[in-house]
Amino acid sequence: MPRPCPIDRIRNIGIIAHIDAGKTTVTERVLFYTGKTYKIGEVHEGDTQMDWMEQEKERGITITSAATTCFWPREPKEKQCQINIIDTPGHIDFTVEVQRSLRVLDGAVVVFDGKMGVEPQSETVWRQADNYHVPRMCFANKINLLGGNFEMTLKSIQERLSPHAFPVMLPIGLQEEFRGIVDLIEQKAFVYKDETGMDFVEADIPENIKDNVKKFREQMIEKVVEIDDVLTEKYLNGQDISADELKKAIRQGVISGKFFPVLGGDGRRAVVKFLLDAIVEFLPSPQDLPAIIGHDLKTEAEVIRERIDEQAFSALAFKIATDPFIGQLTYFRVYSGVLSSGSYVLNASTGEQERISRLVRMHAAKREEVKEFYSGEIGAIVGLKKTTTGDTLCDPAKPVILEKIEFPEPVIYVAIEPDSKQDQEKMGSALHRLGEEDPTFRISGDPETGQTIIAGMGELHLEIIVDRMRREFNVKATVGQPQVAYKETIQQMAEAEGKYIRQSGGRGQYGHVWLKVEPQEQGVGFEFVNAIKGGIIPQEYIPAVKKGVQEALDRGVIAGYPMVDVKTTLYDGSFHDVDSSEAAFKIAGSMALQSAAKRARPVLLEPIMRLQTIAPEKFMGDVIGDINAKRGQIESMEDRGEGQAAVKVINSKVPLAEMFGYATALRSLTQGRGNFTMEFDHYAPVPSNVAEKIMAERGVGKK
Repeated sequence: MPRPCPIDRIRNIGIIAHIDAGKTTVTERVLFYTGKTYKIGEVHEGDTQMDWMEQEKERGITITSAATTCFWPREPKEKQCQINIIDTPGHIDFTVEVQRSLRVLDGAVVVFDGKMGVEPQSETVWRQADNYHVPRMCFANKINLLGGNFEMTLKSIQERLSPHAFPVMLPIGLQEEFRGIVDLIEQKAFVYKDETGMDFVEADIPENIKDNVKKFREQMIEKVVEIDDVLTEKYLNGQDISADELKKAIRQGVISGKFFPVLGGDGRRAVVKFLLDAIVEFLPSPQDLPAIIGHDLKTEAEVIRERIDEQAFSALAFKIATDPFIGQLTYFRVYSGVLSSGSYVLNASTGEQERISRLVRMHAAKREEVKEFYSGEIGAIVGLKKTTTGDTLCDPAKPVILEKIEFPEPVIYVAIEPDSKQDQEKMGSALHRLGEEDPTFRISGDPETGQTIIAGMGELHLEIIVDRMRREFNVKATVGQPQVAYKETIQQMAEAEGKYIRQSGGRGQYGHVWLKVEPQEQGVGFEFVNAIKGGIIPQEYIPAVKKGVQEALDRGVIAGYPMVDVKTTLYDGSFHDVDSSEAAFKIAGSMALQSAAKRARPVLLEPIMRLQTIAPEKFMGDVIGDINAKRGQIESMEDRGEGQAAVKVINSKVPLAEMFGYATALRSLTQGRGNFTMEFDHYAPVPSNVAEKIMAERGVGKK
């Protein structure tokens, strides 16, 4: 069966942005103009295609990334490109959805609120796209609204994200006067055909913006000719550069990360047609990108897979979702080869083989059954049992493992208790299913209270999890107050002995070790070094020592929180021919670690959040005073917007422990006119007076 669309006409793109920039609205218009839908969905009315979950409709926010496929241009068919789109959340609590989508996409459209310019989550998604080397273009949305300003947004992109961002179109009129655009490449103007703004007609470039058009076009050309040596020569010789030559060079610049085209307008109107043209024109197809590099399962040697159908099959599972009608859906991206229903694949991450029973192309919550997926495509598999997010699927005869996706650690947790015994059985299953879907959601048990603990990226994240548990799995549960996910670490090197001897008739227990502990850089994690020489401790007991050390680290030594970023070296000890056992060495390892950690200046760590607070100037004194009272550190202040839309922006770092209930407090301080965004930044030592309070609350004395 021939592939439905040649690989050079495929575009795998993500729509990424700060919350409320208008991603989902832009995506809905894309679906309308491409003929995928015939009714335009509105976020505020809860009838969008891409925000299909009940919680998304109620709250007017995107919670889970949604995938769909459309085709552009609509005519002629032989020139159509297949655009696979993933619409991602803007709220920082669901940043995992952005991260795993960017891992498998070839390009992205970064949407900005044209009233606000670059916002905190704009920077976060831009950095994530940098990490995965994703070519991207920018769309300044909402410049038709009060405070909308294309040039301000452009300047903030150039100053805060990349100096390589240049406009390829300019708006005609701003705010309520916005009525069209000038294409800087073609040097043509287009204005709204009628009051609906759903289509454009060509017009003359207005006299009052001709100087601006000339200035920005010259800046764009100066940048573009840097990308192509032939164009540089033509430019220096004073020769004209054609529109086709400009487009070709811009495409090269976008793919190489040297140029980021900027467009702008009202994302609810016909400007989206120009955005679609730019996606097709400038963003890469799978074959424009380098070959995929994986590793051989046995030798770990580098394996190169070309992005073509003729290569052995390889794909990455990037998302697991539970469908109430058909069970588990595994979203995947094919990098090489072809996947057919009825075939078998190897999960290279687990070593398990899985049968591909059904393949579906997704349109948000709807599904279209297909027989095959080709290189460069994105789809979903129904019913895989042993595959999770980040696993590599490949041809069993030619195994390869691709780079995994790294996810951030949770920073907040709550205790959750089922309301009845019946709910208890259902809760375990529900939490397991939700945990499979979301790698930043963790489930554990508190051995002291017997409670189930769920951890995530923020209050909203856990609130949505509990709500989904109630609605989708019919589980009623009582949820405790949110708690901060503190950690512990050490600040200096120390050594200690662990000796476990028990003699109670018959065979005794004997385990004896010497350990050295050292602090590691933040984020490095736990490292265990076996420096035993000459069989002082037999090799079979070493894993038991390591296990004892790990268990002791999980319990901590200050307030019972996990200890992180510690290097442990086992360098001495002794054993007994008869009485030594794995259990004895495990206990000895645990004892030595606890003893050494207590001597290594242990310290409690707390998550510090990057906070951006936005409010009218007259409330600034109260807002800053409140941040200072929360142990916050003000880092910078800036003005944003003009006239009635002018606001002050305060950037600060604040401990998460002080931020519960901040939304209500800020509303109260600013008469409902302030808002904020917050994301995890780093862990830092807790001040001693606060640490003592935390230890007292957990019923532990100062150690």
